[in-house]
Amino acid sequence: MKNFKEFISSYSDFPKKGIIFRDTLKILQYPEVFNDLISRMSNTDIVRNADAILAIGARGFIFGTAISLKTSKPMIVARKAGKLPGELISQEYSLEYGKDTLSLQENSLHAFKSFAIVDDLIATGGTVKSVIKLLKSKNKFITGLVIAVELDELNARKQLSIPVYSQIKW
Repeated sequence: MKNFKEFISSYSDFPKKGIIFRDTLKILQYPEVFNDLISRMSNTDIVRNADAILAIGARGFIFGTAISLKTSKPMIVARKAGKLPGELISQEYSLEYGKDTLSLQENSLHAFKSFAIVDDLIATGGTVKSVIKLLKSKNKFITGLVIAVELDELNARKQLSIPVYSQIKW
C-alpha cells in the first residue's frame, strides 16, 4: 500500500495569504500510484450504486474521467460560471478564499437518477454543497462523495448530508 500523502504537494499562501494549498497533480506523474488511487476510489459503494459520475472542475475532471472509464459509467461535469453552453442550472458557493458559481447542463441530468460526486479534494465543502443543492433541485439521488484528499481539520464531512469516501486524510 502506497502512502499517498507523499504524492501531495503543499504550497503556502496560495491562492492567498494564510491558505496552504494541497496540490494533487503530483499523483499524475506516477501512473502506478494514480492507477492504485483510482482503483480504490472506484471500488466503493458510492460509485457502484450510482448511475453516473458527476465530476467537479477542474481537477475533479481528471479523477472523474478515470473513474468513469474504469467503471464504464457516464460522466457529467460541474463547471464554473461561463464555461458551459446550453440551458444551465447554477449555484453560488463560498470558498475559504472567496465566492464562485458552479453550473450543470440541465439536459445532461435527465437520463440518470443517481450520481456519485467526484473531486480531487475537499476543504470547507462549499463546492460540494453547491453540487448537492443543484442535484436535489432536480430531484436526483446522490450516492455520496468520492475524493482523493480530505482536509480533515476543516470538518467539511460533518456539514454534508451524504456519505463521504476519502483515501487521504490530512
